Amino acid sequence: MTNHQQARAVALVGMPGSGKTLCAKHLEARGFFQFRFGGIVTDEVSRRGWAITPENERIVREGFRAEEGMDAIARRALPALEAALEVHESIIIDGLYSFSEYKTLQERFGGRMVVIAVSCARRLRYGRLAERPERPLTAQQAEQRDYQEIETLEKGGPIAIADYTLVNDSTPDDLLAALDGLLDTLGITP
Repeated sequence: MTNHQQARAVALVGMPGSGKTLCAKHLEARGFFQFRFGGIVTDEVSRRGWAITPENERIVREGFRAEEGMDAIARRALPALEAALEVHESIIIDGLYSFSEYKTLQERFGGRMVVIAVSCARRLRYGRLAERPERPLTAQQAEQRDYQEIETLEKGGPIAIADYTLVNDSTPDDLLAALDGLLDTLGITP
């Protein structure tokens, strides 16, 4: 077990609609530097002149991993993460996906990284995904994305090995209070 009292990188993991981006945005508002792994994908989709859609994101995400390995996004993110750690006390990583990415970041940051899983019942996640303003998904699309992320992206590994798990089955305020309480207990500050 690592000593999380000295953690400087907090990776938020969870299935789509679990609340990890809500947590990341909250922490960013509190003054934390936040890096969204999905931004690497959407930036490439835009660079190619494509519309930002779940299908185009999937094509780019899977292409990166097919060409560069399952830890492609983490390796692409490392320069920005390392630069951020030079000027920020702590950083938030939103959307660590694959177990290979976890291992790459663990190798680089070791005991300075803590992984927090955000979890909730599937029916709640699917309801949230249907109602979100950006890239809403039907229940069928959400289930397809779950299967694709678990089977193709190794997404279950980082969630299963997380250092801490927050259950998001109540209100957003309850989730954010639990997150703040955990970070305060760990002594992680912006």
